Amino acid sequence: MYKIITKKELNPTVTQMEIYAPLVANKAQPGQFIILRVDESGERIPLTVAGVNKTEGTVKIIFQIVGATTFKLNQKAEGEFIEDFVGPLGEPTHIAGLKKVCIIGGGVGCAIAMPVAEALHNAGADVTSIIGFRNKDLVILENEFNACSNRLFIMTDDGSYGTQGNVCAPLNEMLASGEHFDMIITIGPLVMMKFVVEAARPYNVPVTVSMNPIMIDGTGMCGGCRLTLNVDGKKVTKFACVDGPDFNGYEVDFDEAMSRGRMYSDFERHAYESACNLFKKGGM
Repeated sequence: MYKIITKKELNPTVTQMEIYAPLVANKAQPGQFIILRVDESGERIPLTVAGVNKTEGTVKIIFQIVGATTFKLNQKAEGEFIEDFVGPLGEPTHIAGLKKVCIIGGGVGCAIAMPVAEALHNAGADVTSIIGFRNKDLVILENEFNACSNRLFIMTDDGSYGTQGNVCAPLNEMLASGEHFDMIITIGPLVMMKFVVEAARPYNVPVTVSMNPIMIDGTGMCGGCRLTLNVDGKKVTKFACVDGPDFNGYEVDFDEAMSRGRMYSDFERHAYESACNLFKKGGM
């Protein structure tokens, strides 16, 4: 059992928790993830490590309430426990040798992008961060990005905060003006990452994307997280849990990934509504 040390609402649909898991905290690096179960009968879900405190033995997770399991997790209070918390899993983000980097996060993907930006900043890199949200009410981690970025652009779809537009707008301006980055690292909705890759393509700037497909065991055995990459003209199958979650953005078949990601959206919504109804009736 793993104790919830702190719980904080970042916006109406996104929650941050710190979990006491000293063995995970001692090993986890930016870009890696954990798999948890809320209770004995719960499903396994992957969540990215959003930060660690090795001294306190805690791991920070940030999750969006979109399905039954994240709904159940959000019902837990500080001092309560979750059943399983396994990790760290996956490969950490490779930051060695990077001197000038653009970090682009969208929505709850900013929870993954922020520790990467922080690690690069601590390593002495020049970090430009671009974070995008639908509106002001959904903005998260602004102070954290400010602390680890040389420049920070905040974009909202409706212009209610920061600058109106999508995350590609400032990226396009910088690249068109001749600015060069050693790497662009983008984390967020698949369609956003696809457009970031296309924006960078004419300038041949390397792009790393973080993939978070359907995942069950985190060991590559279930095959649920498989991705198709186009490598040197050949289709190659990789698994996000063991080969990633980071991949070369130019190689990822985003259209296939988006199609697979929509397969269980109706089921997820139904499970979420069922969990909500059960909670309202006092069954949880």
